[in-house]
Amino acid sequence: MRILFDSRLSQFKSPFGTLHPGQDCRIQIQIPVSCQTVKTELVLLQEDGTQLQREEMEKCEQTELYETWRCNFCLTQPALYFYYFHITTQNESFRLLKQGSDTNMESGDWWQVSVVDGKYQVPEWARGAVMYQIFPDRFAADGKCDCTDKLKPYWVHENTDDMPVYLPNEKGEVLNNDFYGGNLNGIREKLPYLHELGVQILYLNPIFMAFSTHRYDTYDYKRVDPMLGTEKDFTALCDTAHALGMRVILDGVFSHVGDRSEYFQQAIHDPESPYCKWFDFKHYPDVYTSWWGITTLPCINKLEESYVNYIIEDEDSVVAKWLRLGADGYRLDVVDELPDVFVAKLRRRIREIKPDALLIGEVWEDASNKIAYDKRRRYFVDCELDSVMNYPWQKAILRYARGEDDGRELGERIMQLAENYPPDVLGCVMNLLGTHDTPRALTALIDSSDADRAELARRHMSDEQRERGKRLLRLAAFLEFTLPGMACIYYGDEAGMEGYRDPFNRKFYPWGREDTALQQFYRELAGLKRDNPALRCGDITVLESGGGRIMFLRRCNEQSVVICCNQSHEPWSVRHSGRLLFGGNLSEYMPKTVTLARGGYCVMEK
Repeated sequence: MRILFDSRLSQFKSPFGTLHPGQDCRIQIQIPVSCQTVKTELVLLQEDGTQLQREEMEKCEQTELYETWRCNFCLTQPALYFYYFHITTQNESFRLLKQGSDTNMESGDWWQVSVVDGKYQVPEWARGAVMYQIFPDRFAADGKCDCTDKLKPYWVHENTDDMPVYLPNEKGEVLNNDFYGGNLNGIREKLPYLHELGVQILYLNPIFMAFSTHRYDTYDYKRVDPMLGTEKDFTALCDTAHALGMRVILDGVFSHVGDRSEYFQQAIHDPESPYCKWFDFKHYPDVYTSWWGITTLPCINKLEESYVNYIIEDEDSVVAKWLRLGADGYRLDVVDELPDVFVAKLRRRIREIKPDALLIGEVWEDASNKIAYDKRRRYFVDCELDSVMNYPWQKAILRYARGEDDGRELGERIMQLAENYPPDVLGCVMNLLGTHDTPRALTALIDSSDADRAELARRHMSDEQRERGKRLLRLAAFLEFTLPGMACIYYGDEAGMEGYRDPFNRKFYPWGREDTALQQFYRELAGLKRDNPALRCGDITVLESGGGRIMFLRRCNEQSVVICCNQSHEPWSVRHSGRLLFGGNLSEYMPKTVTLARGGYCVMEK
């Protein structure tokens, strides 16, 4: 018989998930009578693993098979904590640790609990919203922009169906300087389409003046790239979006700049320049710290006072300028490389200017316990970020849809973040299936292998693969939209775009050649999320996972819904007592049961 403890069940830990400072938490553990236990302690650890306190547990109940031991504890300081149990019997003493969702003696992990400031508030408009990510050069063009000051050399494709350049030049360099002419006015022109699709938030990849097509090599933080348009065009885009009830989020690229930027060029040509302090020169002026060793992307000293003032604190700082021109928040590129104090200052400042501004961080792992550069990050316990990109769920959804996971891993990943993230963060976590940094979802669902770019450029889906990919994409998107958080569509995924990793995932949007059936499916998903409070802001409990099946419950005060997906080879009949709100690949719907074929999915209101 095993010792029983599951931190996700109220019979063992209450309340579920994160705590507020000073909030009482009850812990119960069930130990077999045969262990002859004489003492049980809850051992609380600080985030670095050092002991904080020990709470002696009281034996409060006993059945024929099990004894129940209980204690309460209270933590007053916002921080990340861990815990385990120390059990003493008549014959031995040992630590009880976590092993998956079970317990184990001496071998395993600690349980985690975060204490988060009770004042943590995220913008209401972001909870359960539908987001749309746009790579500005590749979405839509309206008219011609004045490119007089565009950094050279560059060239523009005459045909938007062209493959993005992936081959190196004669010097072995891929310059990323081929453009398609997408601009801000083009995006504004397509806002009615996005509104009709159900989009509530636009997330734009960098728009600041830069050399490359991706614009992560900033030249001037305070100027729109000439090929995209002007400040007036940006304000017009934001005004039109706001009139349609939509918000606009910008990409904040603050860990590095481009080597052609005015900041870096002044620094390397004038040792007395105030910009010299912005950079880490190992040997002035030619050896310096750069992003992942890419010398065209010199890293910034993020805590240099003049840089913090320029980006954050000045009256006309970078973040202040764009918020006042109409932006509603930022997505922070590589936030793991920005010091906690920088992120905290930035969030405080944007909330001063726009109290309901949203701040999202690019984090690829569980952001609640992330260690970056040997430092534990405090994104949530110090209320630094409102949201993060949800790559853990993305990877789990794709694996489940491809049949590489029978549902158990997906169920575990869902509840892991539900337990570790503050409820406010979970309500607006940025769910995604693909981005500018990953293969497109349609491609990833069919072919998750990798190769060099020359090989990837030759790969294309057969008609049969494409049809199968679309079936799997429907299942994956269904999960993305029914889980807690914001559902983010990478531009063109709803139109059936395919493509391997960069640059093949960054082709121009296929206007006039969209998969209209897939577009309609996304419209219906957006409407489903918008119209059902439980899908916008409800909590989540995984009820069943494994054998190809997953079932979870979403609840809020107004509504409860059950979500089911079936990837097993056998039909799955599920009892229900309410309305069928949405479904696909259903083999039968009866008054009290619904049967899901392989690849089937449904939402039922309780």
